[in-house]
Amino acid sequence: MIQILGLLLLCSGAATAADRLCIVIDGRLKQVDAGNGQVYGVNDDDNIYQWMGSGWRQFPGQLMHVTVGPAGVWGVNKFQSIYKYKDDNWMRVSGRLKQIDAGGDKFLSGVNGMDDIFCANQDQTISNSTNVAYNDIDGSLKYYSCGPYGCWGVNAIDNIYYRHNVQPTYCKGSRWQHIDGRLKMVEVGSDGSVYGVNSNGKVYKREGITDGNPIGTSWTQLKFYDVMKHVSYDQGNLWLITKKGIIYKCKVDGSADQSCY
Repeated sequence: MIQILGLLLLCSGAATAADRLCIVIDGRLKQVDAGNGQVYGVNDDDNIYQWMGSGWRQFPGQLMHVTVGPAGVWGVNKFQSIYKYKDDNWMRVSGRLKQIDAGGDKFLSGVNGMDDIFCANQDQTISNSTNVAYNDIDGSLKYYSCGPYGCWGVNAIDNIYYRHNVQPTYCKGSRWQHIDGRLKMVEVGSDGSVYGVNSNGKVYKREGITDGNPIGTSWTQLKFYDVMKHVSYDQGNLWLITKKGIIYKCKVDGSADQSCY
């Protein structure tokens, strides 16, 4: 039975240690996604898992990337085929993507093997049809993630971009804005929080994000000793995957000084 291994590290700073507590979770993953109170991940063998609070539940099938959010649970396999989890089964739907995100307001987004960017409006994701109509978004990204205040992405050279005026019925949005910094992946939480990992395995949080200022103000580095490759955030919990596949779950309180050791 897979279970929590125990306390890994404490964090220093203005908040109490309990607010900054991190644990290491048994198992190995290459990617994790948290949203709407749920957590899913996949390992190096493309096996699929759901976090049940004290251990992992394995799902049938194989995916290289999985996502959970208001649009439901979706994933893509090594052939870039797209699947939606419905009625306790993976349902194949039209299209091909290498990375997929269900974090928008019931709309879907992602990128394909050519770094082309796509999204599907809310009416497409809630439909029972396997024929999904996608919108082609201008630009080129290797990773794209959405939340309540808009969408964020990174391109092949780790430049960061924000997509303005994204709506559930018009997921294409209107224009890109270049954001300072460099990241190799970026994830938007269900509350609009934005976290990312750079090419050196450093973790960053975007500060100052509000409904009135969806691009925020600056990046704050979260200081972990380990080298990270993936991050996801939901409901006060930061999920991290190290370069070696080790899984961290950290309780964060939202303050800027998150120095973890």
